[in-house]
Amino acid sequence: MYRKKILVAIPVFNEITVYNIIHRVKNFSLDVLVIDDGSTNSLRAELLNVKNIRMIVHPRNLGYGKTIIDAYLYAIKNRYDYLLTIDGDGQHEPDEIPLFLNEIPFHDYDILSGSRYFFPIKVGEDVPADRYRINRKITAILNRITGFGLTDSFCGFKMYKVEKLSQLHLTDYGYGMPLQVWIQAWRMGLRVREIPVKLIYKDITKHFKGILEDPDTRLRYYKAVIRKELADTEHRNVPVCRTNKTLRH
Repeated sequence: MYRKKILVAIPVFNEITVYNIIHRVKNFSLDVLVIDDGSTNSLRAELLNVKNIRMIVHPRNLGYGKTIIDAYLYAIKNRYDYLLTIDGDGQHEPDEIPLFLNEIPFHDYDILSGSRYFFPIKVGEDVPADRYRINRKITAILNRITGFGLTDSFCGFKMYKVEKLSQLHLTDYGYGMPLQVWIQAWRMGLRVREIPVKLIYKDITKHFKGILEDPDTRLRYYKAVIRKELADTEHRNVPVCRTNKTLRH
């Protein structure tokens, strides 16, 4: 259907909603890669029986960032032109995939990033207050550094030019990995555009696990990732391009 070679990557960790996501993504006749991040229930065995999908299986839970890094590496190794990532927990709408596909080929940008906060939302009703607050703070920090003008720095609904992904050096396996992407994209002069996507929280009471359940700890972790990435990219003598801006829809 599409002249370009496109891969859709779906990270999953025990989300039973992934079956519905996979089925709806397959309607677009695109290659589908599922990255099972160490699911502990019968999900893995059942996924292995799903026809016409590719799979990467982690023997144990390694983290969201690792699933996306694996998707990048798979897309590079298999010479895809574009990679689209969509979460498997039902918080991204597969019917919005054409918003990304219709922008191919990317002429003026390298990353097309979904934004759930492009338009006004009701904090506490549409989105948990602590998640929105932290997203706003981290997004503001990133914008001061990069000039990207982002409105949502954590949305996992994205499409990339695969040829650009090989330039990234990503090491954080946790939820802070996307912050590495933004800093490195800025350093390397990659071009970014945002488009609005639906804000979907199936369960507004859902929270992080472990130490990241505490919002202040989570915010400190994200800030630490940014500081470390700035130091690391400077140490690697990566040139800075200061002309990057986010292109609005």
